Amino acid sequence: MISVIIPAYNEEQNIRDCLISLHNQTLPRDSYEIIVVDGGSADNTIEIAQEYADLVFIQESPKVGGARNDGALRAKYDIIATTDADTVLPPHWLEQIQKLFDDPIVVQVFGPVTPKEKSILNTFYLSLANNFARIGYYTKLFYFTLGCNTAFRKSTFIEAGMYHTVDAGDDLEIPRRMIAYGKVVFSEKLKIGFSMRRYTQFGALRSIYEWMYIVYRGGDSSKYQYTKRNY
Repeated sequence: MISVIIPAYNEEQNIRDCLISLHNQTLPRDSYEIIVVDGGSADNTIEIAQEYADLVFIQESPKVGGARNDGALRAKYDIIATTDADTVLPPHWLEQIQKLFDDPIVVQVFGPVTPKEKSILNTFYLSLANNFARIGYYTKLFYFTLGCNTAFRKSTFIEAGMYHTVDAGDDLEIPRRMIAYGKVVFSEKLKIGFSMRRYTQFGALRSIYEWMYIVYRGGDSSKYQYTKRNY
């Protein structure tokens, strides 16, 4: 049984496709729940989410990590999967997550991403990101997990302290704590559709620079607004 947690903020243009893809999973619909944690949207995000999700509520903790934590604490099931409101999930996504957690020592799983907005440049950038994740995983030097495509054993996630509530880098930091409790697994079968709108609108190099700047400063920055920027 899986609880899917989706933080959302002004996502009326994207969240319906995400939620439809979750309704079209190979697992029976009664074997997972969909939780949308809204960050105070001023558009119709909540109304759209209520058409598809089992639970929709306003987040109480700050930042996107806090929204995921709020969802985890209200989740009913033993496995929690996190994604973003602008992603599209393949039909087998939850089934593959379920299979990976059949191994009792697995505490976190994650996978690669492919661009929703197809172009040579977008494919190139995400190929670099995916290869970076593979290098880190297979060398065991680091775990480049993404909050849009990861899942946890709920009890371990809570025991490890959940996501740090920072602007960026929380999804890169948490596997360093999770690995102390068990096995973190990268699976090619978890590939999902990732939106490149941030990089299209603001430029890939600028977006990467902002993300690295915030991560280097420990996850917070007054210089850049990252998690609640409108696109």
